[in-house]
Amino acid sequence: MRRTIRTLALEDVKILVDWAAAEGWNPGVGDAVAFHAADPEGFIGAFVDGEMVAGISAVAYGDDFGFIGLYICRPDRRGEGHGKAVWDAGMARLGDRTIGLDGVVEQQANYRSMGFAPVYRTIRFVGTPNAPAAADSDICVIGPEADVLDYDSRFFPAPRQSFLEHWLRPPHVALAIVRDGAIKGYGVARRCRDGCKIGPLFANSLDAASRLFAALANASGPGNIHLDVPETSGSFAAFLSFAGLQPGFETARMYKGKAPQLAQFGVFAITTLELG
Repeated sequence: MRRTIRTLALEDVKILVDWAAAEGWNPGVGDAVAFHAADPEGFIGAFVDGEMVAGISAVAYGDDFGFIGLYICRPDRRGEGHGKAVWDAGMARLGDRTIGLDGVVEQQANYRSMGFAPVYRTIRFVGTPNAPAAADSDICVIGPEADVLDYDSRFFPAPRQSFLEHWLRPPHVALAIVRDGAIKGYGVARRCRDGCKIGPLFANSLDAASRLFAALANASGPGNIHLDVPETSGSFAAFLSFAGLQPGFETARMYKGKAPQLAQFGVFAITTLELG
């Protein structure tokens, strides 16, 4: 067996996202394009006889922060060392940066052994909201304007303009709550393999987050809504339960290196489990 490790092209990233769907992670329909745009060199695969057998995202956000995700080995090639090979390549690529990941419960002890420390738990909420949203004059459609990018930087550890250039465009639904000319929160909904997923959902208050959730859910149409909600979001979980969503699986945001200093309370749903 001769294994080759190389950077993934966009078509390879699409395959990796399909593997994530097969694992039950419910990625977005167009995630591969936005993910790849975040860092075209940040996706690594292991190949045997020209076929990809494992992959990982090791996305660098500037010189100080990176994120590990999409860590998957093809089921029929597990136990052969391919997963460890892409993990080592991804970690080497990110080097001395602070590195984040969202670890499932079963793997958290493994990540701890490699120097990652948990900061907070995240719970996946899923369901069909039980009431339509009323019209809200403070909510408007947005794109990757400078003020949105500036607001995003309060809640994410590094600039990510290349990613947001794709994430805040149709067919995604990107909405902000604006009052007196200032952004008080914003969120994005995207079509997934099952229903729609909201992420990020950043806001100054529970009221702003709740109103944005209602507007995004309403714009998403019928079907399930999915969000990955940090335990640091106060009573937002109780609001979602009242709205008809149920808690599902759990992950932990973990960092290797100094954890970023961010406005944690304002993160009502993380952007993605794959890229942070």
